[in-house]
Amino acid sequence: MLQKQKIKESFVVLNEKGLHTRPATELVKCVSNFKAQVTLHYQSLSVNAKSLLGILMLAAARGAKIRIEAEGDDADLCVKALIDLAKNKFHMNY
Repeated sequence: MLQKQKIKESFVVLNEKGLHTRPATELVKCVSNFKAQVTLHYQSLSVNAKSLLGILMLAAARGAKIRIEAEGDDADLCVKALIDLAKNKFHMNY
């Protein structure tokens, strides 16, 4: 039986206004394309990366380091896509 992958990585929020509604929506859209269970950790909070409300609860400002924990068959692909998205400022062009 195959063992599920568990991937741990992190990214820094580069957006001027932090992880507000629009970038959080892009994050949820990205993660929702994968089967992996993804949890984001910031300070003492841990939230489901597929939950917009959860991500907004992090109140992550610019420069915040967010830890990612993903588990599942496509966890590695999901984490890579998420890190690429963060590096591209969640497609925000302001």
